[in-house]
Amino acid sequence: MTAHVTHSDSNSTQATGIRDVEAYMERLGMAARQAATAMRRVETATKNAALNAMARHLDAARSEVLAANARDLEDGRRHGLDAALLDRLALDEARLDAMIEGLGQVAALPDPVGEVDGLRSRPSGIQVGQMRVPLGVIGIIYESRPNVTLEAASLCLKSGNACILRGGSEARASNAALAECIGRGLEEAGLPRAAVQVVATTDREAVGHLIRMPEYVDVIIPRGGKSLIELIAREASVPVIKHLDGVCHVYIDATADAEKALAIAVNAKTQRYGTCNTMETLLIDAPVAESLLPRLARAYAEHGVELRGCAATREILPDILPASEADWSAEYLAPVLAVRVVEGIEAAMEHIERYSSSHTDTIVTEHYGLARRFMAEVDSSSVIVNASTRFADGFEYGLGAEIGISTDRLHARGPVGLEGLTTRKYVVFGDGQIRE
Repeated sequence: MTAHVTHSDSNSTQATGIRDVEAYMERLGMAARQAATAMRRVETATKNAALNAMARHLDAARSEVLAANARDLEDGRRHGLDAALLDRLALDEARLDAMIEGLGQVAALPDPVGEVDGLRSRPSGIQVGQMRVPLGVIGIIYESRPNVTLEAASLCLKSGNACILRGGSEARASNAALAECIGRGLEEAGLPRAAVQVVATTDREAVGHLIRMPEYVDVIIPRGGKSLIELIAREASVPVIKHLDGVCHVYIDATADAEKALAIAVNAKTQRYGTCNTMETLLIDAPVAESLLPRLARAYAEHGVELRGCAATREILPDILPASEADWSAEYLAPVLAVRVVEGIEAAMEHIERYSSSHTDTIVTEHYGLARRFMAEVDSSSVIVNASTRFADGFEYGLGAEIGISTDRLHARGPVGLEGLTTRKYVVFGDGQIRE
């Protein structure tokens, strides 16, 4: 394993009193496996009671949580964390209110566990269906934002899973304080504390063990930067639910309604810059490029968006920067947009096939047949017709909260909500049938 994962931080190990990280992670794994077995028996009402109890304990511990967060912020400033990281790390009363509200929202969501669907009768007289069940033990590795600790715990709990949460070292004190609120809520509802365990050591060796414990952990979900996710996907011996990039496209077809196209293309880029479902490349059909590109350029200029275009784009917008080959596969997460003029839907889909990260791609068109082709042939986790890429989100899809967005093709794809944290098993109902 690379040094980035196995490097041992002796100071953090000593600070938490954990010297044998491998043995510590083994204990967490064994406890999580036992808790996952217990969680399969838990009724929805008990899960909801635990979530509501967590919310009450968090509300009661506001001063302790904020004091812990202040220590993390002080340490972060001392170690040179930039302003963006400090903002993600910071908690205040409003963010605590949002975390408490989030626990209530998850409690209000329908429980997918135990649902049986597809039940059908066979000639033998048996009935065959599928039941939704928890995945088991979920390991979640994330950076900076302590609110993820509550989000991940609540979603794993409601979907009947046990989880092991490993937050970033910069949020150690905050996560420890939140873990105490979670543990008290679990105990109040009569559930094992090991159903949600927050890794106490910031030693990076802990991550290496967590992603290599298939006997205890059923799936890993990394949340963070591309380098973290690439490393975990490469080194893990446990299945990983992930996405690496959000290189999202909007293609404006020649039949598109101009006002719809303008609104969608501007919103997809400017509503928020730092999200994985923000458009990074605009493709525009040649017959409408000359009429639409100047209008789009003015709108982007009002938002301070830098445009980088192909040769055909720069013939219409000569003042913009030329796009390089690297721009077509760039996830800027910034007010920068690559623009390309294409000759029809075939060229647009060829570009998307070559450069897309299979996250979210949109077509703007009034042609039903082209819309259907785009939906069928573009191989992304979300394919959208006549709407912004920014809708590729668990809340907007009606899933409630989400643990992340997956661009994998197996198990979960797209926004991963409660159902994405479950799997299905076959169930069979008989009345004494035997196979001849």
